[in-house]
Amino acid sequence: MSTRVTDHVILGHQEESKMVTITVDGEPMQAREGEMILAALLAEGKIISRYTTKRNEPRGLFCGIGQCTDCAMIVNGKPNVRTCITPVKEGMVIQTQHGFTGKEAAND
Repeated sequence: MSTRVTDHVILGHQEESKMVTITVDGEPMQAREGEMILAALLAEGKIISRYTTKRNEPRGLFCGIGQCTDCAMIVNGKPNVRTCITPVKEGMVIQTQHGFTGKEAAND
């Protein structure tokens, strides 16, 4: 069951866009081209984007504007991609992230 938002109180009516296939944790998934990765995942019921390093706690949507790192995932092999501000493109390969690499690791 999709919970995709098509009418948003601030963003307004979301126009139909081409459906594309992305791969999430090894499974193919349909998403709308141009929608944010996190929105596509949430529409299909996937709420966990990453797990913290220290306590292996799940994280997902928090700020939704790219300021925190809770939605960070590995996208096309690149870690720490903020999926709430990264648009979907055909053929993307997305993976749940475990911890962080680089400077954010100290705050994880």
